[in-house]
Amino acid sequence: MNRRILGIELRRSAAPWAGVLVVVVAFGFLYSFSGPWGHSAEDWTEQWTNAAGWGRFLLNVLWPLVVGAGALQGLRDHRSGVGELLSSTPRPVLHRALKTLGATAITLAAGYLVIFAVAAVQVVANEGYFHLGWVPTVLVGVLGMVAGAWLGIGVGRTLPSALTPPLLALASLVGITFLTLGSDPASSLGGAVPMRVSLLSPALSGVRDVFAVVSDRVSAGQAVWLVGMAATGLLLATASTARRRLVSLLPVAVGAAVALAVLPADRAQTYVVDQAATELVCQGRLCVTKMHEAQLATAGGQAEEALRLLAKLPDPPTGVREVVIAKSDTGVRPRSATEVTATFDDLDLGEVGAGKLTRRLVSGAGAPTCFGWGDSTTRDQYEKATRETIARSVAASWFVDSYAPPHDTRNSDYPEYRESNDLAKRTWDSLRALPADEQLARMTALRSVSLSCQGDQLDALTGGAP
Repeated sequence: MNRRILGIELRRSAAPWAGVLVVVVAFGFLYSFSGPWGHSAEDWTEQWTNAAGWGRFLLNVLWPLVVGAGALQGLRDHRSGVGELLSSTPRPVLHRALKTLGATAITLAAGYLVIFAVAAVQVVANEGYFHLGWVPTVLVGVLGMVAGAWLGIGVGRTLPSALTPPLLALASLVGITFLTLGSDPASSLGGAVPMRVSLLSPALSGVRDVFAVVSDRVSAGQAVWLVGMAATGLLLATASTARRRLVSLLPVAVGAAVALAVLPADRAQTYVVDQAATELVCQGRLCVTKMHEAQLATAGGQAEEALRLLAKLPDPPTGVREVVIAKSDTGVRPRSATEVTATFDDLDLGEVGAGKLTRRLVSGAGAPTCFGWGDSTTRDQYEKATRETIARSVAASWFVDSYAPPHDTRNSDYPEYRESNDLAKRTWDSLRALPADEQLARMTALRSVSLSCQGDQLDALTGGAP
C-alpha cells in the first residue's frame, strides 16, 4: 500500500519535475557560462574533488529553486481544497506527509546525483586521482537538497499563499548568496560574517585547490544543521496547531546551535590538504604528484626536451618537479637551482598543447614566476608583473628558438596587451642582434634574478636599456 502511494506520488506529483528542473538548470549553468569549472586545473570533470566541489557550488543556484519547489508542493492540498476532507480521514497526517516528502527527497537526490554522475564518468575518462575524500561533500550536498525541499514543504503548508513559493525562493537566494560570499575571501563580502555562520550555507564557494578537501568538521557541522532543518520541515508539514508549529522550530534551532559549536571559526580549518594526493611519483627526470600521475606519460617527453634546452646554461637544472601551491598562498613560489619547479597549471596538458609545455618550463630560464596569485593588486605590482611576463616570454622564445608574443591578441584588443607584445618584440630583436656569448650571459643573468626574485628580469635581458 505504502509503495503504491509512493509510486503515485512519483508519477503524478510535481516531485519528478523538481528533479528534472535541478538537472536542467545545473547543466544549463555549467555549459552556458564560462568559469573555472570549465577550464584550468579546477575543471569539474578533471578530478573527483572538483566534481564534488562544483556540485556543492551549484547549490547557490539550485537550493533556492528546491526550497521554492518544496513550498509549491506544500500548497498542493490547499490549492486542491481537500485539506479538510483529508484531515477527516483516519489515516495519520504523518503517513500522508511522508509520501510527499519521500517522493520529493528521492527525485531531488536523484537529480543531484545525476549531475555528479555525469562529472564522475568524465573524471574516470580523464584518469582523475581516485580517493574517498569527496564522499562527505556529495552526501552533504544531497542532504542539503532534501532539507531545503522539506523546509519549503513545511513552510508552504504553514503559510498557504500563492506568494509563499516565490518569496521563499527569493529569501533563500539572498540568504545563501550572502553566506557563500561571506565565506569567500576573494569577494567584497569576505569576512562580513563570522566563518562559522557562513558555513551554515549548504553551498560552497567553488574549487580553488584540487588538493584540498572539505574538512570533516565542516561536513559534520553542516550535516547536523541540515538534519535539523529537514526535521523542522517534516514537523511543520504535519503540524496542525500554532503550538506544534512553534515546537517544530526546535530541531533547526538545536541543529544550528550544535553546528556552530562544531564548525571551525578559522577559514584555514575549512579545507585540509589530501596528503596522499601530494606524494611525488617520478618517471625519468620528471616528478609529479600522485594527483597528476596520469600526466606523467604525456608530459615526460616535453619535460626532457625542456631540460635539454636549459642545458646550455651554466649549472642548469637537472630535473622537473611539481610543487603544490594553494591559491590562498602568498609570496613567491618554491624554486630551486637544481630543478625546474612547476605547478599543475604549468603541467596541465588539457590546456597546453604539444610543445607548449616545454615553452612554459623554459620560461624564466627554468625558474617559476616571482609573483603570487594576488600580487598584482596595485599599479606598481601590475607593472612589475607585466615586465616579468615579457621577460619570461622572450626567454622562452630564445630557448626554443622561435619567437612568440606574450599575449594572444587575436580574440582580445586590450591596449596593454599590444604594448606588451611590442616591447617583447623589441627586446627579442635586440637580444638576437647580440653575439651568442652575450645572449647566453644575459639569459644567465635573467635566471639569477628569477631564482632570487631580486631585481628586474627584463632589465637583465636588455642590460638595463629601456
